[in-house]
Amino acid sequence: MDQSKKRNRLKSTLDVFGVSLKLGLTSFGGPVAHLGYFHEEYVRRKKWLDERSFADLVALCQFLPGPASSQVGIGIGTIRAGLLGGFIACLGFTMPSVIALVLFALVLKGFDIGNIAWIHGLKIVAVAIVAQAILGMGQKLTPDRNRVTIAIVSTTITLIWQTTIAQIVLIVIAALIGILLYQEKTEVSRTALQIPVSRTLGSICLFLFFAILIGLPILRGITAQHWLALFDSFYRSGSLVFGGGHVVLPLLEREMIPTGWVSKENFLTGYGATQAVPGPLFTFASYLGAINGGILGAVIATFAIFLPAYLLVIGTLPFWNILRSNPKIQGALTGINAAVVGILLAAFYNPIWTSAILNPTDFALAAILFILLVFWKLPPWMIVIAGAIGGTLVS
Repeated sequence: MDQSKKRNRLKSTLDVFGVSLKLGLTSFGGPVAHLGYFHEEYVRRKKWLDERSFADLVALCQFLPGPASSQVGIGIGTIRAGLLGGFIACLGFTMPSVIALVLFALVLKGFDIGNIAWIHGLKIVAVAIVAQAILGMGQKLTPDRNRVTIAIVSTTITLIWQTTIAQIVLIVIAALIGILLYQEKTEVSRTALQIPVSRTLGSICLFLFFAILIGLPILRGITAQHWLALFDSFYRSGSLVFGGGHVVLPLLEREMIPTGWVSKENFLTGYGATQAVPGPLFTFASYLGAINGGILGAVIATFAIFLPAYLLVIGTLPFWNILRSNPKIQGALTGINAAVVGILLAAFYNPIWTSAILNPTDFALAAILFILLVFWKLPPWMIVIAGAIGGTLVS
């Protein structure tokens, strides 16, 4: 019986890896599109989850900070094949884009990319991509006067007070404002999510999440080790992202550019290239790690930025039904979502706009790419190719 269980668990784990790898190779278009691919594969084809359980899992991962699509994959992998299944699901989904972006970084490393025409085109691609993200998030997350005000105030403070701690303070204040303004106005779902994770294990994972988040900056200050500092920067960035993958951009920008670990040109080039590969936007960290420290840097950055997602999913699964029935939690999330729209808007201006739009021709190319992306609905990888060609032509 034990051998049979082991064989079944091994088969389930291999199934999870195979399906997640397929999704990692084919899932273009960002987190919302990824969830569509997941629904088609996991619910309709494999039938590993029913519709209600999938919707509940998506709701949980939208509630948590981190990469929502990757967290949904981790949750499904855990349901199917236990804790190892969750890890394998994340590995399969991220591995293709990680490999592609690391190879891209190693090719560019050591070159003076500032004057390469198609590289400038990728910077302009980033303008169009982030503008689309802000437009979509703004319509969904800031539909009223109070939330628009939270967003604009967040933009202003982020541009004036350009530190990582500023973003943390803004998120906390926005959560408190959200509790005051929106706790009585949120709609709470009452459906139950059935996940075989004990509360003890969940508590351990949550403890590890906060212990690492608090402990790493202390160790970083004591030891002054570069690799520990790198791990701390990516772990903190992965822990504080609310509102979608694009929001990791300002967090990473604050960690990478002021420290001199990555140049502004390399940063924006990598972000543009990330739009051309499938999988989660968080694999942008793999590119940054490779630019800074080669293969080892890429491994550290990738593990560090995805570790919070894994710990949070496993940690909150057994408590989700309690959390989602609390109107204060829902109100806090409403305020936080408005603030991250403002934080992303600040990053759109600096460094994206200020580094990419240098003359009227650059603005015209950005406008064309934005129209193709938003109104003509071309996939992001086509926008990347068009931007690289356009950057070469206009230069």
